[in-house]
Amino acid sequence: MTTVLMRKTAGRYTGFTFSGHAGFGEEGTDVVCSAISILVINTINAMESLASAQMEVASNEEDGVIDVIFTHPVNEKTVLLLDTMLLGLNSIQKEYGRKYLQLKFEEV
Repeated sequence: MTTVLMRKTAGRYTGFTFSGHAGFGEEGTDVVCSAISILVINTINAMESLASAQMEVASNEEDGVIDVIFTHPVNEKTVLLLDTMLLGLNSIQKEYGRKYLQLKFEEV
């Protein structure tokens, strides 16, 4: 199962962690895992290049972990990109179920 943990402080995004493999299909052909990965990685790339988000990104491909920590408060463009990512992830979760994708939110 893939878990996406969104972190906020005082209602503002402070980071998120993506971990695990969906397990919907065999490794290399898992459409759920691929869709989730594309959404997350594209959002990170867009936040960096289009929204100038200041963040630290750490990843471990073998374990299927991507951790993002915003080093400065996020701007409106970054919020829009994160909200868009969540919209897509919610759609995947509704289509395939919580067995493959868990969305969690943490107020820190």
